[in-house]
Amino acid sequence: MYDEPIYNLIRAFKKLPTVGARTAERFVFHLLRSGKKDVAEMTLALKQVIEHIKSCETCCNFSSTSPCNICTNPKRDRTKICVVAQPQDVVVIEKVGIHNGVYHILRGTISQDFEDKRNSIKIDDLCKRITEEEVTEIILALSPDLPGETTMMFLEKACKKIRPDIAVTKLARGLPMGSDLQYTDDMTLESAFTNRR
Repeated sequence: MYDEPIYNLIRAFKKLPTVGARTAERFVFHLLRSGKKDVAEMTLALKQVIEHIKSCETCCNFSSTSPCNICTNPKRDRTKICVVAQPQDVVVIEKVGIHNGVYHILRGTISQDFEDKRNSIKIDDLCKRITEEEVTEIILALSPDLPGETTMMFLEKACKKIRPDIAVTKLARGLPMGSDLQYTDDMTLESAFTNRR
């Protein structure tokens, strides 16, 4: 129905989370109507991300340097690793200023198709860090929904199997069950982080 370039762009937008066929069409035709300047800006921004952003070799965050700025900061406490599901969660915790340690980004949580996604979730990288680094505490800061809780239970067992002496803590129950860490207010997150157990 559409010319091939339009169809290909619609198909590319449909790969984004929560974007269906109708939304993808709206995006494409908005870009076509807005003119070449807006499209050129978007193309340049995407090109810069592709060329300059890489995965941090230590924490698996996305950054223009590897290791990233947090991992190379000498003021950070390397004995405490805060484990989060997504890179956006680091920004939320850093904004509140409640963690002076380092991070590990899983880039997902355990779900029903976990075995299919095992290589995409950075659990093995975390286990390697626990083995090689002098870590005393793992802070599991995942959203308190079913995949988050499942992942935290799995990680607690995996960490204790590697290092029985390591402290594995979770955020306190100020976060409502089923909520998303990214949408938690600063005071609730600070309380949950401070009162972790």
